[in-house]
Amino acid sequence: MSPRRLAFFDVDGTLTTDITLFRFLRYYLAAQGHGPQVYEQRRQRLKAMTAIGVPREATNRAYFTNFRDADAAAVTDLARAWFERELAQGGFLNPSAVDALRRHRSRGDTVVFVSGSFPAVLMPLAEHLRVTDIRATTPEIVHGRYTGGLLRTPMIGAAKADAAREAASVHGASLADCAAYGDHLSDLPILNAVGTPVAVAGDPRLDQYARLHHWTVLPGAPESPEIPLSKCVAPRDGEGPVRARETVG
Repeated sequence: MSPRRLAFFDVDGTLTTDITLFRFLRYYLAAQGHGPQVYEQRRQRLKAMTAIGVPREATNRAYFTNFRDADAAAVTDLARAWFERELAQGGFLNPSAVDALRRHRSRGDTVVFVSGSFPAVLMPLAEHLRVTDIRATTPEIVHGRYTGGLLRTPMIGAAKADAAREAASVHGASLADCAAYGDHLSDLPILNAVGTPVAVAGDPRLDQYARLHHWTVLPGAPESPEIPLSKCVAPRDGEGPVRARETVG
C-alpha cells in the first residue's frame, strides 16, 4: 500500500495572485457604504505596522478588528459574493499553483489549505477547488457576531508547521511523504517540515533559499486588477448592517 500523502497549500500569493484578506476587506467596506479612502486608511495602518517591524502575527490580529460587531452570516454572504466577482473577472488564481493542486488531487493526495486568512473568505475558494480541509486563522464569534479577536494564534509562521503536524496525525500520514507550497519567507517552517517543499516565486528571500536547497520553484503570477467597487453588494434584506467600526486596533 502506498503511503498516505497530504499537500499543504498556503493561499495568499500562492494559490491567489493577491492577498485575500485585503481584497475582501475592500469589497466588504464598500458593501457597507464606505468610500475607497476608508479602505486605504485601514490598509495603510496595517502596512505601517509591518514597516516598523511589527510581527506578522500582530498585524494579522489587528486586521480582524475591522470585523468587530459584524454579523457572521452577513460576512459569509459577502465573501461568497466577492469570490464570485473575482472569478468572473479572472486573473485572481495563480495557474501554476492551481495546476499543482489539481495534480495532487488526481493522484489521490489530500489537499489542505494552511492560511493566515479566515474561513469565511477561504470557503468559496476551497469549494471551487474541491478542498475540504482548511487550517486557518480563526476569528472569535459570539452570539453570531465577530468580536474582533481571535480564538487562537494566527495561522502564520510556526503555527503552519504545527497545523501540518496535526493534520498529518489526523490523516495518518508522515510529513516526510507530504508536500507543501508557499510564497513567503514566513512559510519556511511548514516548507521545512515536509519531504517535498515547493516555493512559489515572489519573495526574493524565499526564492533564494529554495534555489540554494534545490527546491522546485513555481512561477508566481501578476496581481489581477481589483474588481469594481460598483459590483459590491449590501447584506441580505432583513439582516441589518454588518456594522464595521472605523478604527483598526
